[in-house]
Amino acid sequence: MLVGFDHADDAGVYQIAPQQALVQTVDFFTPTVDDPYTFGQIAATNSLSDIYAMGGNPLTALALVCFPEKADLAILERILAGGLSKMMEAGCTVIGGHSIRDEETKFGYSVTGLIHPQKVLTNGGAQPGDALVLTKAIGTGVISTAIKKQKAEEAWVEAAIASMTTLNKSASDVLAQASYPVHAMTDVTGFGLIGHAREMALASNVSLVLRAEAVPLLQGALECVRAGDVPGGLKANREFAEYAVEYGESVSADLITLLFDPQTAGGLLISVSEAVAHDLVSQLRDIGLPAAHIGEVRPNTKPVIQVL
Repeated sequence: MLVGFDHADDAGVYQIAPQQALVQTVDFFTPTVDDPYTFGQIAATNSLSDIYAMGGNPLTALALVCFPEKADLAILERILAGGLSKMMEAGCTVIGGHSIRDEETKFGYSVTGLIHPQKVLTNGGAQPGDALVLTKAIGTGVISTAIKKQKAEEAWVEAAIASMTTLNKSASDVLAQASYPVHAMTDVTGFGLIGHAREMALASNVSLVLRAEAVPLLQGALECVRAGDVPGGLKANREFAEYAVEYGESVSADLITLLFDPQTAGGLLISVSEAVAHDLVSQLRDIGLPAAHIGEVRPNTKPVIQVL
């Protein structure tokens, strides 16, 4: 075992040969949008994300399905079709799965990928002087909450769906093809940007500085916060991780709230050599990602995370 659950990393890694290791992860959740096909796409994108966050390539997947006994099977068919479309885009083969009857629909995948044992990217390894690059905008949690309350504007929904159905494959390919000196990486999902940044800092024995105004936000995210469309997961994230954070006086309360927003199929948080950060962000933007240089890595001190 090369990577287990010691540092709350994104996936497990198990070496099977001198130059080959398996990357394994599992994720499933309840619907975040109304359209079944889109929900399937989002679930697949989210499940694949942990493989890319470790620097791996997805190989096979097993579907996990919870579906009401009396619900229309045509809905399930659309969910499965949406998920398969993203698995095909990733070059990942769905080889089976398991289903159970449940009062509430849930869907996702267990995914297995391959990686060279010497090229594993964990959430530990960030070095003082590194730049922090985020590949996607945040705000899917509050927008999904607004969708459930039927308060989200169409443009907000479209932007959130576009983000949640964008595979992290393209960003991972940029990192691999250019051989950037990446020292640590994780994906920003259920624990929010602060939660996953905290895990990176603790695993790397460093402190982080985040520049709040540089963090890319989804259209409508701040409006959702101001309207009180805040998911329970955001509040839980804040209660758990805020002890480790210190804020600058100029950072707005609404923006602070978004930093704890639980993301579905969020982007990659990359700790990379400062010297290449500008070039990396430019390449990521060239392929259509709203990437941004959002902070720096500092020597270990208190607070663990400083938001300026």
